[in-house]
Amino acid sequence: MKKFKEKIYQFISKEIPNNSRVLDLGCGNGELLYHLITKKGITGHGIDIKTDALVKCIEKGIPVIQLNLDNLPLDFPDKSFDFVVLNQTIQEIYKSKEMIEEILRIGKAGILGFPNFGYFKTRFSFLFKGRAPMSEQPPYKWFDTPNIRFLTIKDFKDFCKEENIEIIKQIYIKKSFFRNKYKEIKYFCNLRAELAIFKISK
Repeated sequence: MKKFKEKIYQFISKEIPNNSRVLDLGCGNGELLYHLITKKGITGHGIDIKTDALVKCIEKGIPVIQLNLDNLPLDFPDKSFDFVVLNQTIQEIYKSKEMIEEILRIGKAGILGFPNFGYFKTRFSFLFKGRAPMSEQPPYKWFDTPNIRFLTIKDFKDFCKEENIEIIKQIYIKKSFFRNKYKEIKYFCNLRAELAIFKISK
């Protein structure tokens, strides 16, 4: 799991220039923001609902707000951040469409990462085992999963087209078969990718 998170942070970090203003929604314990602050000199702010996560952010010196992300709109002016990041969280939000609209209102660009439920192992589990879909990163069962949106890469691309959202960059990640490493892929991504990262604007 640690290597997986580190790989995600590397891909996201490449899309954010030095000294940018970044808002991380669902920031958790602030690992991504801390990475961006220490490596790229960004000005970072985080939002999360969990008290223990906020404490860890504060210990890292990261400004954070405790908030449920379904309580919209967010209290930030238009285009007040260069980037708004929502990593591994959109599938847990009830007001997902409104959340994406907020991201693009507050930020000049948005970066979204989510597990791809079109991944072939997820499909096979449902088709041949008859079990509820479960992503590998992180793995949850039906009774403890925070996931309420089982979106795929194709679903998200269709959504962007319908909402006139520009996709600036698409990154698709899968785990290597023989080593505990993760790599970017370019072909048959809706079938092969475990994780998608989209850089978007409007």
